[in-house]
Amino acid sequence: MVNFTINEELCKGCELCVRACPKQILRLSKTKLNSKGYHPCEITDVEACIACGSCFRTCPDSAIRIEKI
Repeated sequence: MVNFTINEELCKGCELCVRACPKQILRLSKTKLNSKGYHPCEITDVEACIACGSCFRTCPDSAIRIEKI
């Protein structure tokens, strides 16, 4: 099981994490905007996350946090 969190205020929608995810379960939100006007990243299926850390390592703003539970 994985505790996956995204700090939406730090995310600037660069999509590096989306491209890095081997399970293709990340996307930019179509409905949310953060205070800077960016569409933040969101996870579509946390159950499918394998906690590989690819998204965490590629995020230039350290907006993603992953913890195995």
